[in-house]
Amino acid sequence: MRTRPLKVALLGCGVVGSEVARIMTTHADDLAARIGAPVELAGVAVRRADKVREGIDPALVTTDATALVKRGDIDVVIEVIGGIEPARTLITTAFEHGASVVSANKALLAQDGAALHAAAEEHSRDLYYEAAVAGAIPLIRPLRESLAGDKVNRVLGIVNGTTNFILDKMDSTGAGYQEALDEATALGFAEADPTADVEGFDAAAKAAILAGIAFHTRVRLDDVHREGMTEVTAADFASAREMGCTIKLLAICERAADGGSVTARVHPAMIPLTHPLASVRGAYNAVFVESDASGQLMFYGPGAGGAPTASAVLGDLVAVCRNRRGGATGPGESAYAALPVSPMGEVFTRYHISLDVADKPGVLAQVATVFAEHGVSIDTVRQQGKDGGTSRSSESESGGEASLVVVTHRASDASLGGTVEALRQLDTVRGVASIMRVEGE
Repeated sequence: MRTRPLKVALLGCGVVGSEVARIMTTHADDLAARIGAPVELAGVAVRRADKVREGIDPALVTTDATALVKRGDIDVVIEVIGGIEPARTLITTAFEHGASVVSANKALLAQDGAALHAAAEEHSRDLYYEAAVAGAIPLIRPLRESLAGDKVNRVLGIVNGTTNFILDKMDSTGAGYQEALDEATALGFAEADPTADVEGFDAAAKAAILAGIAFHTRVRLDDVHREGMTEVTAADFASAREMGCTIKLLAICERAADGGSVTARVHPAMIPLTHPLASVRGAYNAVFVESDASGQLMFYGPGAGGAPTASAVLGDLVAVCRNRRGGATGPGESAYAALPVSPMGEVFTRYHISLDVADKPGVLAQVATVFAEHGVSIDTVRQQGKDGGTSRSSESESGGEASLVVVTHRASDASLGGTVEALRQLDTVRGVASIMRVEGE
């Protein structure tokens, strides 16, 4: 007796969707063998039906996505249209009409993941989204399943290929930010409007998803502290090199030392060249996980692109179809811990602060006093005059202008913020050139 085909509806047929359709067609026999039943593409919802889509039967194409997910005979809906609406409504409608969902929609999951999981559970359906974070890199399933018996304490990652390409280019060639961005755009690594990438919105959505899974608690996009990387300069990279570091835009999710809360943040940071993430080049992604029993784990690979992302989508499709055949569902949301998300002010880390100061006696003493008054301990100090001469922990006897670089011991973000505001009030401090956190030590 021939097994009934499992019917799949595809919402979106852009870069990722077209690759999903292609792989479903060309690898149909392999997919059927892995699932134990054939998989049939039953419909493709698009905005423009008149566009030629190679390898897709025009009879499957529709502009009525709602009617497609309401058919009642659809087993799995694959959502790769992105955005909040109509994706949210289409996904919940799919659950209501008996379909499980595979999504790559990081923005929607970061904003409304709890509601979507609740809808899936209500209708006893699956919601899988490996492709929403780090493209082809297996990450969601290892965190949700392989490490389910462990205690994850920290997730530190490069989760946006565009920003990593730009920062890597600045580091390796000495290019400025705009020059590196222009090259990324020309090569197709950056969108015409790169705001979501370079301002950290994309990475912040991924950080919310990772933190929620890693710490078994609900973390929304609004809970994630976000800073972009557009202000990173060649001078910052020069300072990083003097410290034996490079600069990456990092998504950092941490459990507090006492285990009572979590934090999630995205910002540029200096990391030592000895850290595995420092060697991640070009548009690649990597995520470093620290847990009690497993210790340190690193997941690395292409984090974007049609084929890599489609690979993750198809992996979820196989898992969901297997569940469907077995009359079961996979692991849903696991937010049993319900830990509070602490504000950024309570985060502790080290800092690299570059100040433009008057090059005269007494400046260093004034600056050191401000740090002490705010409870921020100084690790090292470097003062450099306009002529490029450098001395550590000493003051120049000449007049003019100088750069003063201070690296702190661990301090709270709130304490550092107060310190910087006080420094700006000193007559001898002419400007705060840059503030960079130091991570991964």
